Amino acid sequence: MVDIRGKISAIYSLEQLAENDTVIHRLHPMSKLVTSFVFIATVMSFGRYEFGRLIPFIFYPAILMPLSETPFAMLFKRVLIAAPFCVFMGLSNLLLDRAAYKVGDVTITLGFVSFGVIIYRTLLCVTAILLLIAVTPFSELTTQFRKLKIPNIFVIMFEMTYRYIGVLFSEAASMRIAYALRNAKTTGVNIRHAGSFVGCLLLRSFDRAERIFAAMKCRGYTLRSAPRKSRGVRVCDVFYTAIVCGLCALLRFVDIGARFAAFAERLL
Repeated sequence: MVDIRGKISAIYSLEQLAENDTVIHRLHPMSKLVTSFVFIATVMSFGRYEFGRLIPFIFYPAILMPLSETPFAMLFKRVLIAAPFCVFMGLSNLLLDRAAYKVGDVTITLGFVSFGVIIYRTLLCVTAILLLIAVTPFSELTTQFRKLKIPNIFVIMFEMTYRYIGVLFSEAASMRIAYALRNAKTTGVNIRHAGSFVGCLLLRSFDRAERIFAAMKCRGYTLRSAPRKSRGVRVCDVFYTAIVCGLCALLRFVDIGARFAAFAERLL
């Protein structure tokens, strides 16, 4: 029970950081949304063997985390959730792409390079999304989605899915207590009862979600909620957007590492 409640709290703990008051939190939400999208799109545009050119993109989380006072440990735990998925995606590269080249006395296969690119690129993108959630209130994000003319049905699905995760875990916690009271000798759900347990959980979650949605409608919620008014764009918002997008464009079209290596070679 305590473990499930802790998981519910962990789901929304990152969003609670959005209520902080730092220089990043005070930026316009559209500015943060645009820069996150540009950063992710730029990182994803690199080829599977361009690991060296991806390294400088660490600037984004390295600068935003201290400026937004986002705890590294909290962010790191959530980033690690995506690690198994990208590892499984990259395993085929290790097995199939066996072409190799030498770096000094070390032989490296191209499969190993592409495997590293997949992991590093995934971690950068997941970190960017988590930072966006940590510095922007959820309601402001959905408001900006509507202003960007994203179909309302997708915005509603995004809102409801995110909000009803807590409902699902809450119902699972209640059912787990009831099951434990009837089966005191077991520490978990018996495999024989797992099917009926999941079925009941689904039905209870549907029923609870309908009651919550009815309460929301009684308080004025509609499926076509009008975009909320947000503060105007300031000079600092434009400056931040220009700096981040400019750095992304620079690192995309200019090989900084190669230029630096050539410059160092001339000096030596």
